[in-house]
Amino acid sequence: MTVSAPPVGPSDQLEPQATRPSGTARLLRLVPAAVAALSGVLLYVSFPPRTLWWLALPAFALFGWALRGRGWKAALGLGYLFGLGFLLPLLVWTGVEVGPGPWLALVAVEAVLVALVGVGVAAVSRLPAWPLWAAALWTAGEAVRARVPFGGFPWGKIAFGQADGVFLPLAAVGGTPVLGFAVVLCGFALYEVVRLALDRGRAREVSRSAAAVALLGVAVPVVGALAARPLVSDRAEDGTATVAVIQGNVPRLGLEFNAQRRAVLDYHARETERLAARVAAGEVARPDFVLWPENSSDIDPFAYADAAAVIDKAAKAIGAPISVGGVVERDGKLYNEQILWDPVKGPTQTYDKRQVQPFGEYLPLRSLLGAINENWTTMVREDFSRGSRPGVFDLDGTEVGLATCYEAAFDWAVRDTVTHGAQMISVPSNNATFDRSEMTYQQLAMSRVRAVEHSRTVTVPVTSGVSAIIMPDGRITQRTGMFVADSLVQEVPLRSSETPATRLGILPEMLLVLIAAGCVGWAVGAGLRGRRAR
Repeated sequence: MTVSAPPVGPSDQLEPQATRPSGTARLLRLVPAAVAALSGVLLYVSFPPRTLWWLALPAFALFGWALRGRGWKAALGLGYLFGLGFLLPLLVWTGVEVGPGPWLALVAVEAVLVALVGVGVAAVSRLPAWPLWAAALWTAGEAVRARVPFGGFPWGKIAFGQADGVFLPLAAVGGTPVLGFAVVLCGFALYEVVRLALDRGRAREVSRSAAAVALLGVAVPVVGALAARPLVSDRAEDGTATVAVIQGNVPRLGLEFNAQRRAVLDYHARETERLAARVAAGEVARPDFVLWPENSSDIDPFAYADAAAVIDKAAKAIGAPISVGGVVERDGKLYNEQILWDPVKGPTQTYDKRQVQPFGEYLPLRSLLGAINENWTTMVREDFSRGSRPGVFDLDGTEVGLATCYEAAFDWAVRDTVTHGAQMISVPSNNATFDRSEMTYQQLAMSRVRAVEHSRTVTVPVTSGVSAIIMPDGRITQRTGMFVADSLVQEVPLRSSETPATRLGILPEMLLVLIAAGCVGWAVGAGLRGRRAR
């Protein structure tokens, strides 16, 4: 018996070989993803401790190529890959002592916010002058990351990678939002110039207005930075002060240094007394005041007489007031506090840190995290409370603004010390828990940007390095090594004038956020009109 074959339907037919994607075609589909991830890595390489600030431009140019004309799903994925490529290596220091879990969780959340910016950039890439709108969107994304979740995490702002760059003077014009906007605009516009040039080379029609806008997108940020140079000065306006920065070092690296609180205090007192001996020998000038780092006395000197005696002895030896970083309990609450200790009067002024660090100084979602891993809750046994007033100490007639460690990353926390009269700024920090990672160099770059932003001398006293003295033009004039005991003494300029950035405050950022919101609305509206027309 002959059995006839069943009829072959369309679903049973093999796809013609010509319509199958070849291996090469499949690989080509992965190119945008690879470019997005690698451009994020390129952006990371542009950050300190390297001085390759200019790599931020090709990083955003490549990111613009990957996103231009994409649908929202593809743009979300590409933006996420860019965020991972950038933030995974940038923030690796967050897992140095606590393991990879918190580091990976932080990066995963932050990269989502970057991915959403990628969706916006892809949407506006179809509009005229799109690099301008895309740069505004990036700035809006940074504004969001600086506020949410848990009070925000501004680490990785583009401005903080530009301390050695030609765009730095723009920090004095409009702060970190304007500086970052200029860099991103220049990068996206660089890609647009190349794209239009290639189109013209292929004999495609190129609009003169589009070419002009692209060229202006590259030129205006550079010209603007050069025009802003007169705002950058290290000239003294209110005389000078001789400042001493003390780095006492810690007995051991990592989180275990907290178990050696008395040793850390003794180290800083000892280094101050060594400096006093050098002053008495005529080797260095006598300082008008002395700056100790954050956590230099984790023993509460208001509660423990022995700690107070150690600080008092050091202040009397140097013959100058000392700003001491302490951990203080008051009314049942714990504070990360700076204490002004006079050699005659003892403690006279205090400043309580206002922007306390989530997962470092307080633990959000404590019960949830404890249910996942009990070890995480033991690392922050008690939450720190927040201060409520800006920190400005009167140190022997000099008004010194205080932004404690993590606060240096927040625009408002540095600015309001200047608007409250600071003639110079100090950023007392404790980086001992981050070993020899890049964290200390990233934070030092922030302080350099803040110096130019507000035209103030900035000192960075750190427990274990790198401590530094920074001029109002962003130059580091003295610095220490890491995990060494050392002191820096220098006569520094005092200034009272306000830069445009100081006067304008949040306004430039708000304007760029409004522009970003408007252009996204424009892009969405244009897309809907196009669909109706079809």
